[in-house]
Amino acid sequence: MSNINQQLSDTFNAMADGLLSGQFGKKTRIALTLVGSEHGPQELLRGAQLVARQYSDIEPVLIGCDDPECGFECYPAADLHECHKVMEGLFADKKIDGCVTLHYAFPLGVSTMGKVVTPGTGREMIIASTTGTTDTNRQAALLKNTIYGIALAKASGIKKPTVGVLNIDGAALCERSLRELAEGGYDIHFAESGRADGGIAMRGNDLLQGTPDVMVTDSLTGNLLMKMFSSFTTGGSYEASGFGYGPGLGEGASDKLINIISRASGAPVVAGAMRLCADAAKGSVMKRVDEEWEAASLAGLNSVLAKYRQPKQPVEAKTEVIAPPEKVTDAEIGGIDILEIEDACQALWKANIFARTGMGCTGPIVLVARDDLEQARAQLTETKFIG
Repeated sequence: MSNINQQLSDTFNAMADGLLSGQFGKKTRIALTLVGSEHGPQELLRGAQLVARQYSDIEPVLIGCDDPECGFECYPAADLHECHKVMEGLFADKKIDGCVTLHYAFPLGVSTMGKVVTPGTGREMIIASTTGTTDTNRQAALLKNTIYGIALAKASGIKKPTVGVLNIDGAALCERSLRELAEGGYDIHFAESGRADGGIAMRGNDLLQGTPDVMVTDSLTGNLLMKMFSSFTTGGSYEASGFGYGPGLGEGASDKLINIISRASGAPVVAGAMRLCADAAKGSVMKRVDEEWEAASLAGLNSVLAKYRQPKQPVEAKTEVIAPPEKVTDAEIGGIDILEIEDACQALWKANIFARTGMGCTGPIVLVARDDLEQARAQLTETKFIG
């Protein structure tokens, strides 16, 4: 009988709220821990107040608050550890749909996917990833970050998110793997760089303009980008823009939707993080992760990941390769990973094509004579240095 009474009470309360706000239906309950901020609990509380004013579909629940006059459902907690214990209990009792907190220890295999507002165009862009370790192998991590970033984008309402890979170490190998999955049937939509030469490799301009919906990078670089985007107008001590560091997604993630902010996050970012958490909850982001993983697996994901996990072969003494007669190198070939650039040059020498290595504005390049360009490109494709 008590359960029936509770259900009736919840129904009438929801109807009353709907008549007042014009928003009918169950609200998404997002918890916020108020302990640990460099700006104090009042700044985090202000973030919850912003959410309540701006979004009638979100109901903030405060953890670490003992003020019955705060205007929200609240639960006392002395420190962040106790906040997380309260949070776990609320998840277990299904009293919240997600939680925004800081200093939460995700297991290995889980990374957070954040979201920023780009200063060039005001576009929203997901950074995949921003904290944590998706995989101990760098290339596997970049590939997994792509899948989880796409899942969050789809959960947030973007049906066909575009993907770009930040031009960092390993970007060319990541692109090669993603194109292999696309050829295997994985439905992925590549962004085109805003620079004249285009391509999936994203440059600094693309970061500022928000060229892709999902920007793939490693978590250390992603964390740095989050700091820059969120506090570039404040000098770094106060994060004033964006949606926080995002939900923890990946292998080993529980069904608990936990979003991360930092100690420097101000009220606008706290509010953005709660909005992103609510979107992820309503969009069933954990289910989206499973769906994307299954689709990528059908396209050959596991075989691609297996390549990265193959044990390194013993280093053999390399046969000395003599460079062919020197030529004027007035043409360039890009798209080669920095880790393979010297081997690519040696492969051309073996084919009697003179080449040099260099660094262009888009990354590592091999320089060859213009007359040798097509032959060199074909040789590098055959030896799998370029796709």
